[in-house]
Amino acid sequence: MANILIVDDEAGIRELLSEILGDEGHDVVLAENAAAARAHRNAKRPDLVLLDIWMPDTDGITLLKEWSASGQLTMPVVMMSGHGTIDTAVEATRIGAIDYLEKPIALQKLLSAVKRGLQRPVTAGAPSALTLAAFPRSAPLSDLKRRLQQIGAKSRILLLRAGPGNLIDLAARSVKPDSAEWLDLSVITTALDVKQLQATQGGTIFVSELARLGRTQQKNLAFTVERLERFNLHLVVASEFGADALLADGWDESLVQRLFEVSLAPPGLADVQDDVPEIAAQLLLHLVEANEVPRRRLSTAALNQLRTQSWPGGFAELRAAVKSLAMGTLEEEISAADVRRVLPPPVESVHSVSFDQPLREAREAFERLYFEHYLRLEGNNMTRIAEKCGLERTHLYRKLKQLGLQVGRKNDDA
Repeated sequence: MANILIVDDEAGIRELLSEILGDEGHDVVLAENAAAARAHRNAKRPDLVLLDIWMPDTDGITLLKEWSASGQLTMPVVMMSGHGTIDTAVEATRIGAIDYLEKPIALQKLLSAVKRGLQRPVTAGAPSALTLAAFPRSAPLSDLKRRLQQIGAKSRILLLRAGPGNLIDLAARSVKPDSAEWLDLSVITTALDVKQLQATQGGTIFVSELARLGRTQQKNLAFTVERLERFNLHLVVASEFGADALLADGWDESLVQRLFEVSLAPPGLADVQDDVPEIAAQLLLHLVEANEVPRRRLSTAALNQLRTQSWPGGFAELRAAVKSLAMGTLEEEISAADVRRVLPPPVESVHSVSFDQPLREAREAFERLYFEHYLRLEGNNMTRIAEKCGLERTHLYRKLKQLGLQVGRKNDDA
């Protein structure tokens, strides 16, 4: 029979529902809060979820939104509540719930809802793109989401001021998160057809960098701006450059003025460094759900390693790194050593060695940088370091000791 996850903070209700569904032959897993529900959903991949709305840590509607935003709403979800309203039921259905049960739940209504849910065909295809709604536990990202949606409620055009390590794509997807319709004008090099805008009705038009648009693409952008209202579209554009730079490059002044009326500078990954582990974990879940990578999970040490990395390429670079880790790791759990192999720290520049010193001291400073690099890269594994450096291990230990970098032999796994 089916694997069913019951999420409710009241132990009595969990046990009662578990007993009823167990008697029907189903395998039942219980979760007392949203945190446990997340863990069970990722580990068990249930066939159906019974989800209470009112819970102390994270309410059921928020958890439903999180699953939807992260591409994890791949199973039918039946909402439950003893204090629900019609508006709540409508919102839950809009997000993706298949049914809504009022407490106390009648036996026949419960069994009927479960039967309908399990009879639903499994939907194929890739999950929806990630939005900021997938990170409710991050205060700065939740704040950014609210700002974006506040702007989107009043303005159809938003300029995102790009910077190093930016979150442009993630921010753009969050201006109108309830719509899956998306059109990237950056990849269209021929004249835009009105049918393309019509097909994106109610969605978002995106440009990743204004300065890279050619003349035809600039005309497409102007064509789109004049039809945003007609097709209920939002336009989100990004640029590292100011209006003066575009005007100097020959852009139409009236178009530039329209584009720069409302702007926002989203944070870079360096600004939300403490949230990088959560972002990376959600990215991995999304990639797994989309069947782009094997089933993998990031260890705590690996997540900490990712947090300390520099991400000048922003969200896209982090996503590529997580995908590379998942594809290249042999074990189900991705370790810190895997992160070091895939993402070695940058080698310190030889120019950090001062030339205003005797040759012997300069050589020693360079050798210290050289061996520090390989100690980090290989996780202090003496066998691999010796192979990479072309030294006998005895000579390697002697050299590290001379440089004050001696590592105990307990780190040698040869």
